[in-house]
Amino acid sequence: MPGVLEGRVAIITGASRGIGRALAIRLAREGADIVVAAKSEQSTEHLPGSIYETAEEVRRLGRRALPVKVDVRDEAQIAAMVDAAAREFGRIDILINNAGALWWQPVLDTPAKRFDLLMQVNVRAAYLCSYYVLPHMQRQHWGHIITMAPPISTEANPGMVAYMIAKMGMARLAIGIAAEHREDNIASNSLWPVAPIETAAVINHGLGDRSQWRTPEIMCDAVMAILSQEPSACTGRQLLDEEILREAGVTDFDRYWCEGRPPENPIWIDGREQWGLTR
Repeated sequence: MPGVLEGRVAIITGASRGIGRALAIRLAREGADIVVAAKSEQSTEHLPGSIYETAEEVRRLGRRALPVKVDVRDEAQIAAMVDAAAREFGRIDILINNAGALWWQPVLDTPAKRFDLLMQVNVRAAYLCSYYVLPHMQRQHWGHIITMAPPISTEANPGMVAYMIAKMGMARLAIGIAAEHREDNIASNSLWPVAPIETAAVINHGLGDRSQWRTPEIMCDAVMAILSQEPSACTGRQLLDEEILREAGVTDFDRYWCEGRPPENPIWIDGREQWGLTR
């Protein structure tokens, strides 16, 4: 039985592990062919997962996969990735700007080199990936771009100032593209989890414990809630995972917690109360 994304091609950055890997597998299950884009060619104990492992999992689901080693700080590598995708599959329908750099430290502990890295890997990379895929989407008059960033807020983020500057830039990019390309039937939205997702990054940064984390499944379901819609029907929005899932009719969020039930002391990472999401 054809999947919702049958015949579509998706580029997913940061797809060697974590949310990116989970998205690659889920979109493949829904029928899409996948460009697995990331830096990691080898899996390590500290950072398990590689572009080749993810690509193999996609192929086991009966879909085509193109693993591409790409450093998203390098414009030439991004352009080559998009060209390779177009040559291999003949089209590009979906871009998920998932790759990101983390640095959760105060301003005085964030030197210029670290600040520049956050800008390059987060906002600049998302900008360039979008820049190079948009002409392909324009030609076919169909496309979805999802950028992993929180809704723009006036709330302060002490200890995360540089990181949130980059993330706010990504959100501005998402809504700006939506406005510029609405007539092209190209959707652009930002998406963000309201609770930590069980990934190597969360584990390595010690953000709570497993009882306070959700599985990547919630982000996969949220992405599919967006991609299942015609681009013109869902664009220009700054979405939280719970928000879009509630709109899709989801009422049971307990199954997304790693331990199958809500934690006693949940960690809400950004904006849950501000955006009107209550348990």
